[in-house]
Amino acid sequence: MNSSYNESEVLALLQRQDTQRKGFEMVVAQYSEQLYWQIRRMVLSHEDANDLLQNTFIKAWTSIDYFRGEAKLSTWLYRIALNECLTFLNKQRAEAKVSLDDPDADALQKLEGDAYFSGDRAQMLLQKALLTLPEKQRMVFNLKYYQEMKYEEMSEIFGTSVGALKASYHHAVKKIEKFLEEAL
Repeated sequence: MNSSYNESEVLALLQRQDTQRKGFEMVVAQYSEQLYWQIRRMVLSHEDANDLLQNTFIKAWTSIDYFRGEAKLSTWLYRIALNECLTFLNKQRAEAKVSLDDPDADALQKLEGDAYFSGDRAQMLLQKALLTLPEKQRMVFNLKYYQEMKYEEMSEIFGTSVGALKASYHHAVKKIEKFLEEAL
């Protein structure tokens, strides 16, 4: 993240037609990496993550005039990115000839065959455990565990209560612990 990034200055740039492009370039530079990794943790594939990141920024750019500043810019971008992920995963599931017994087999194959995956056995097991979670629960886990995002901010992204998010994270942790215990 860029330490000189000032959201209120960037918002001022985005509101003016003559500085909007410069402001958006600053947004892209500020949030590309963290959004990429959030998307990547959901779709696993480097190529798919890059495509979805690009789609996220395209949607943000085409909708920037409708951003009212009621939430933080990062919250708005995360919401767009997570919606892109859900749409992509649902479309992928609908197109795939997936076994009803193991709907995550295709994702697991992608993970194991990904040339960009550089993790060790423990990381591979964690990724496999994450695949056992429902998509929204996986998103909550990823935001809390990897991004250390506060529940209040996640609440704005998901439009869900803090209590429901805490419960979702707790259930995700329990499922992951159970998976890892059985795998070891």
